[in-house]
Amino acid sequence: TLAKRPCLIVDGLFGIGLDRRLDPAWIEFIDEINHAGPCILSIDVPSGLNAESGEHMGTAIEADLTLTVGAPKEGLVQRQSYRYVGRLEVLPNVGLVPLRETKPAEDQPCYVTSARYSWTTADEFGHYPPNRRIDAHKGTLGHTTIIAGSLGYHGAAVLAAQGALHARPGLVTLFTPENVYQLAAAQLSAAMVHPWYRSKDLPQTATSLLIGPGLAAPGTAEVLRDVVNIYWQHIPLPVIVDASALDWLQPGRTPLSSRRVITPHPGEAARMLETKVESVQQNRFAALKELSSRFGNCWVVLKGHQTLVGRASGELYINSSGNPDLAQGGAGDVLAGFMAGLLAQPRLQSDPLKVIRYAVWRHGHAADELSRTRPGWVVGDLVQSLRSGRTPIAL
Repeated sequence: TLAKRPCLIVDGLFGIGLDRRLDPAWIEFIDEINHAGPCILSIDVPSGLNAESGEHMGTAIEADLTLTVGAPKEGLVQRQSYRYVGRLEVLPNVGLVPLRETKPAEDQPCYVTSARYSWTTADEFGHYPPNRRIDAHKGTLGHTTIIAGSLGYHGAAVLAAQGALHARPGLVTLFTPENVYQLAAAQLSAAMVHPWYRSKDLPQTATSLLIGPGLAAPGTAEVLRDVVNIYWQHIPLPVIVDASALDWLQPGRTPLSSRRVITPHPGEAARMLETKVESVQQNRFAALKELSSRFGNCWVVLKGHQTLVGRASGELYINSSGNPDLAQGGAGDVLAGFMAGLLAQPRLQSDPLKVIRYAVWRHGHAADELSRTRPGWVVGDLVQSLRSGRTPIAL
């Protein structure tokens, strides 16, 4: 029995080697800890959790924060483990003996210090994006073009454009249906806003295209379905497809060396894969790779808790930032616009993966800062807090 009621419990009862069901006494003790009320910090893995499968072995500590050492264990990033892991932080450099680099003596502990997945953290972006050249002007910093919005959903177009503006490309142009053109234009002073027609050409100076936010009104698909696939399959610009437009994409190849990105949440991913949401959530890594494979080895941002970034070939990345306050309408539109604004910039286009990972991390970090300093924030606050630049980061 917990004789005193502490404000913090540090859990280190069981480690990553646990592979059998716990004895009844341990189950009872762990359940008592979970009901005690204080904040719980687990070291390496919540006690009672299988570090490989993410399943509990009878019960498991329900941590508020898990500090795992060396590398993220596969079981900690599975949906079934989320309620036990809480917020996950990875401590990669703590002096462990790498399992694959040395053969320790029999009495020397040996730990896994690498994983199939990489953990995206603030440390990677301390000098990113790079400074602008002294002679930079709006013509050298890229032109983001967005096709978004429809009757009842013009706010998504506005949020996407605002997200793009905060990435600071040289120019941002929004094309939106004529019936919401005035509503959107009235809320955007720094972006160029035009009514969109089927025969409308993209600006000759465009360097990225985002299509999808807010294209959900009845009848919109009939007008735009073919246009989305023409752009996806043929234009040389980086193309990001988000929201409603994801349902219109046709599987198949994309141009060689093209930069193509899709940004589905689990429901959209399930529709694209013609499966159930539960199947996507059961194995998010496999779902991401299958999406990428179906749609021309494109980059996939599979949104959700611990957003995943990757494609069919190559490494997968787990995002470390973000929190449940992002679960509100419009947050994804801001992310898509911000990402498009970054991908438009020629100085960043040589490494699209880093751009995508940075956009996802920065978006989540802005939400974390807001949740810490301004509880109850809304998406408009997120837009104002989202900045692309080498600002000091509190770790």
